[in-house]
Amino acid sequence: MKLIDLLREECIVTAARPTSKTEALQAIVGAAKQSELLKDVSESALFEGLQAREALGSTAFGEGIAIPHCRLDAVEHFVVGAVTAPEGVDFDSLDGAPVKLFVFIIAPEGDAKQHIKLLSAISHVLQIPGAREEIVGQKTAVGVRDSFLRHTRADIETEDRAARNLIHVFVQDEEKFRELVREVAGADPSSAAILEGENSLAYIAKMPLFASFLRDEPKGFCKVILAVVDKGLTNDTLRRIEGVTGPLDECSGVMVIVQELFYSAGSLGAAP
Repeated sequence: MKLIDLLREECIVTAARPTSKTEALQAIVGAAKQSELLKDVSESALFEGLQAREALGSTAFGEGIAIPHCRLDAVEHFVVGAVTAPEGVDFDSLDGAPVKLFVFIIAPEGDAKQHIKLLSAISHVLQIPGAREEIVGQKTAVGVRDSFLRHTRADIETEDRAARNLIHVFVQDEEKFRELVREVAGADPSSAAILEGENSLAYIAKMPLFASFLRDEPKGFCKVILAVVDKGLTNDTLRRIEGVTGPLDECSGVMVIVQELFYSAGSLGAAP
């Protein structure tokens, strides 16, 4: 599946001027309906699907960006589009900032795995410094599409499953954890898992021999992200991790291990 094929020029609107969250959703519905793939899906069904997702929590995750999305039974193919609103609009963003860029996904109900991959890929692009400002500044749909695609890999997934690595990401920095999950596990949720961990000092503190050294029992955040990735994507995954942590050699609170796999088969259940 290629993002270059999914991001549709006819579904891109520039310089929109919504004055409310409802008007922003209506603009997104109008953009989505320009796709022939949604000709049999009513505007009301699209609006209700997007609104129902927003009721679970805002898709505006901060810094002027939102990724509204929904899954519908009547939809057979993914449709991705964008709406720019240079003046900004209140969209219940996590940081309270007005949203200037909406990249939306209309997805089939039964393909949660690909939906999550798309969310991860789009989110990654929009977190690249300068990318969102460049996209919002475009005056035409062609400009928005070209600008967006310059910052992303064309392929969301690869078909070569023969050679894989196992990436372990040990995380003690709670503030970085969610971003790392997005970058590592979001690329393929069917081959990733998150394990609860505990700092080894918590065990050492319970040993009488070390009681005089560790008077207070250490407590802290500790989780492990495990992900199986194709070898060809390993370096890209490491770059994404360092996009969150900075250079790993200089990082405290995150440790990464990469193992070459002799055998890998099966998958974990996708989200319902």
